[in-house]
Amino acid sequence: MTAPRMRFVQHAPDVYEATLALTQAAKKDLDPVLVELVLLRASQINHCAFCIDMHAKDARKAGESEQRLDLLPAWEEAGAIYTEKEQAALALTEAVTVLTDGFVPDEVYERAAAQFSEPELARLVSLIATINVWNRINVAFRTPAGNMR
Repeated sequence: MTAPRMRFVQHAPDVYEATLALTQAAKKDLDPVLVELVLLRASQINHCAFCIDMHAKDARKAGESEQRLDLLPAWEEAGAIYTEKEQAALALTEAVTVLTDGFVPDEVYERAAAQFSEPELARLVSLIATINVWNRINVAFRTPAGNMR
């Protein structure tokens, strides 16, 4: 295991608090289980061990099953284990997280827009953006899983 580079919160507490506030605002009115699936999936894509650990634990606390957590990396092949709404959110999460794969395709956006109201969609995209910020901060500073920032 690689040693942490720094404790981000100690050196940029205002940025930490602002990012935390943005995350909380983005979660508002979204289903807590769906939120954790989105946060976990983006963290898996970005290989952020700290966030994967935290959001897997949070998903379990929100009532998520082990089977659905185990299958999340292969959600597209898992069939109806995820709802249409969850599948649309996960597809959007992947598209927004990996912008180099052709930006956010119209069909992915339209699929999500069919499942979420415009306010929900605005919050969902904001949530995806914030987890990508957290992932990049924690990966850059090598924040170890199970520890505070």
